[in-house]
Amino acid sequence: MFIKDMIVVFIGVLFLIIGVLIGVAFLTLLERKVLGYIQIRKGPNKVGMLGILQPFSDAIKLFTKEQIYPSFSNYLIYYFSPVISFILSLFIWVLIPYFFNMVTFNLGVLFFFCCTSLGVYSVMIAGWSSNSNYSLLGGLRAVAQTISYEVSLALIFMSSIVMVMDFNLMSFFYYQQLLWFLLLMFPLCLCWLSSMLAETNRTPFDFAEGESELVSGFNIEYSSGGFALIFLAEYSSILFMSFLYVIVYLGGYDLSFFFYLKLTMVSFMFIWVRGTLPRYRYDKLMYLAWKSYLPISLNFLILFMGLKIFLM
Repeated sequence: MFIKDMIVVFIGVLFLIIGVLIGVAFLTLLERKVLGYIQIRKGPNKVGMLGILQPFSDAIKLFTKEQIYPSFSNYLIYYFSPVISFILSLFIWVLIPYFFNMVTFNLGVLFFFCCTSLGVYSVMIAGWSSNSNYSLLGGLRAVAQTISYEVSLALIFMSSIVMVMDFNLMSFFYYQQLLWFLLLMFPLCLCWLSSMLAETNRTPFDFAEGESELVSGFNIEYSSGGFALIFLAEYSSILFMSFLYVIVYLGGYDLSFFFYLKLTMVSFMFIWVRGTLPRYRYDKLMYLAWKSYLPISLNFLILFMGLKIFLM
């Protein structure tokens, strides 16, 4: 019986990984098409009907290119850091609150914070092991930014946890039957939205990859497969952050068309922001995290704790 259960779980995880990878592939296509239309051009439209096969041709191109590495790099660490980054970004998807045949987490929120904290190390090691000044600076920037925003991200999340008093993500669905947390915690959900952008190193907070001064940042020395894995890890975390936002603030997780529509809209927001906003200034980024989001999230946490005690 145990072996049968393990096989079912393994098949479920396999389907999950394949689904995530296909989702990431078409998210990149969506991004290129949307950015194309924002910049008044077409975007990919040659490979397959309406460019629908473009992600697969990109994958083949990236993984068949020559893998080069710098002579002075710390080879093993340099080679494995994209792999670790990719594995962590897939590992975090086990958190999805399944209705059937799969793992479910009573401490899902803690697992999420453990995985996102470990994700910092892969960026840091990738930047350091390349032994290039540009990549080291990009890695240091990314680490400082991610650690800063993880603090406010955790405190913002704590307010939602205080409301449901549970670490299981499925609880958010039960507590949002009448009223979405988006309406109940409106300023906080906006803070969470911009913290998500900073956490995934996206515009306007993409200082880990500042093309103007760092020439692509921490991943500058990576080509072919290594670059593709870093790319996949980034887009997988974007998709997961969108998923988490929908669970926490937009009504929770169910298997309806409406849920997937909300997920698509939040993912679209990442692309929309990239197409419209210029890069932020680095000192303002740090100021925003420590001087604005930290006090706001702490005040809201105290407010919701007081409300919870008062209502009990």
